[in-house]
Formats: sequence, C-alpha cells, structure tokens
Amino acid sequence: MLYLISELLSFILIMIFVAFFILAERKVLGYIQLRKGPNKTGLIGLFQSFADLGKLILKSKTYSFQYRSLFSLFGVYLLVAVSLFYCNIYALYSLEYNNPYLLLFFFLLTSLSSYSILSVGWGSNNKYSLYGSLRSSFGAVSYEMSFMCFLLILGCILGFYSLYDPYFNKLIYSNILLLWPIYLLFLLCSLCETNRIPFDFAESESDLVSGFNTEFCNTHFVCLFACEYLIVFIMGWFSSIYFFNGLMYYIMLMFTVFFFLWSRGTLPRLYYNVFIEFFWVYLLVFLSWFILVIL
Repeated sequence: MLYLISELLSFILIMIFVAFFILAERKVLGYIQLRKGPNKTGLIGLFQSFADLGKLILKSKTYSFQYRSLFSLFGVYLLVAVSLFYCNIYALYSLEYNNPYLLLFFFLLTSLSSYSILSVGWGSNNKYSLYGSLRSSFGAVSYEMSFMCFLLILGCILGFYSLYDPYFNKLIYSNILLLWPIYLLFLLCSLCETNRIPFDFAESESDLVSGFNTEFCNTHFVCLFACEYLIVFIMGWFSSIYFFNGLMYYIMLMFTVFFFLWSRGTLPRLYYNVFIEFFWVYLLVFLSWFILVIL
C-alpha cells in the first residue's frame, strides 16, 4: 500500500514539474530572444501550461483507421509505459528500496524510448515524420553504445548497480575526480536521449513543424509531449543522484534542468554526419579507453 501511494505521489509531482518546466522553458526562450514569454494566463502566466492542456484535450480528431496508424498508437502507448516505469524507479528510490539491478533496468528503459519514436513516425503517414524518426532511431544506436559504456564505468567505480546504497555518498565523494568528466559526457548523451538541441534530428526536416508528432493532436499529442519532458526530468534527476548525491544533489539537479533549457535557446543543431562521427569515432573510443584505465 505504501508503495502504491509513493508511486502515485511520484507521478503527480513529476507531472506538476513537467507543467512548470514547460512554462520555464518558454520564459527562458523568450528572454534569450529578447522578448517576454507567456504572462497573461493567471499570475504572471503561471497557469499557461494548464490552459494549453485543456485546449489540447478538448480538440477532436477524425481517425482514418488505416493499418499503419496502429504503429503510431503503439508508439504512443509504449512511450507512456516507459514513462510510468520511470516514475516507478523514482518511487522506489524515494522509499530507499535497495535493488542491486535497478540501474540495469533504468538503462533498459532508455533503449525502449527510441522504438516508440520510430513507431510514431512510421505510423503517421507523413514521409517527413518518417524520415525524422528513422534518423532519430539510427542516432539512438550510436549513443546507446555510449550509454552501455557509462553503465560499465559506474559499475566499476562504485561497485554496484543499485540506485540506493548506505555507502553511496562516501563512494561518490571518494571518486569525484573520476565522475566529473563522466558526468559531463553523460549530460551530452542525455540531450540525445531526450531529443533536445543540438541532437533533435527527429525535428530536423525543414518541412516539419513539430517533428515525428506532426499529425497528432488531442490526448495522444499531450501524452507524447508530456512524456518527453518527463524523461527530461528523469535524466536530470538520475544524473544528479548518481554523480552528485548528498548535499550537492539539489544544486546539480537545478543546474542540469537549466542546462536543458539553456541548450535549446543557445546551441545550434549539428550536422548529422558530425553527430555520428563524434559518437562512433571519438566518444566511444574515449569511453572504451576509460574503462581499460579504471580496470
């Protein structure tokens, strides 16, 4: 019973964070572009995300019931399921549940999100959405290799694959010099996992407005949109607890969240060949060398 209550509260808190994170992103992008963000709905625009949510849910859509549309619905439900499992991991951490294989399960979930993007783009009956989802899925193959290297590095340095351990803080502070460069590289890979600039290749077609979810509206678009930002929070939370637990946790969580906001308004989108070359030629080689050094 306590576990179910914790999971429900975790989901509600994360969704509230998603609503205000979207508002903060629009505000930050506005000030970066020398303009004001949303400031009319509610007090200084605090209820803008809730107004947009109501508008999106009340919109209607007529389905064509074509065979390929089943793939798009499968992608939406898969991404929702992955997001719920992320909330499950967050709830287990809040309850101080010590599972020796929870980190392995977390990296398994990161691999499933690329399949949902591929399914949504394939089933949208739009060739540009299909191109964007294929480009994003092939890019996932590149950075997933780096994610597996991060998994091996964390296991070798800390000695376990659990998200909670009584000696967690002591191990982190004793290996802080090794974890700092790994944290920065993990932050870079998190931009790929969350489809953020400069690695948002699912939205890089010039004919698109919104990427692989171009033909979605109503509840399905809300699910896709909210799940993407939920994964942004989870990646920031994970990097904060696993690299800087203890007193630095809240500081690094705020820094990571702001980094996601800043990157979208500042960094340019890379060429796709530069992206592939960086992960296969440079990052994968460096992480492999790092594993050999710590072994």
